[in-house]
Amino acid sequence: MDRGAAVGRELSTAVVLFHEAVGQRLGVTAGDQRALTLLRGGSMSAGALAKEIGLTPGAVTGMVDRLEAAGLVRREVDPDDRRRVLVTATETDSGHDGLFADLSAAMGAMMSRYSPAELKVIADFVDRTVHVLKEQTAKLSDESHRRA
Repeated sequence: MDRGAAVGRELSTAVVLFHEAVGQRLGVTAGDQRALTLLRGGSMSAGALAKEIGLTPGAVTGMVDRLEAAGLVRREVDPDDRRRVLVTATETDSGHDGLFADLSAAMGAMMSRYSPAELKVIADFVDRTVHVLKEQTAKLSDESHRRA
């Protein structure tokens, strides 16, 4: 196996394990945290959240239940359509940000070792990696929907 693939696998595993540890602390899953990240961009209906994440509305209901129980989101009536419920990330998120504070500080210290030119290359690599991962995720989702 080439070194790039090994490093990629190690990075992926470390990220998943970190999010699982955060989830254990908060009583939510790594997938729930992904939903929370989306909701921090603005309120969404459960249906829109389900579509964005690629889950069934029933699965999203359970996800929102867990996030709400953890104090990370709240349900609100849509002011434009009182029949619809919006899910909104709470401003005080029961310590979620605090769990990422140490990571943020450690990453900042680690990144200070690199020159601006090196950071530009690293940022380009990460951006391209995210793009490839999104493409591959969409491909896998499309293939699994075709089999269903």
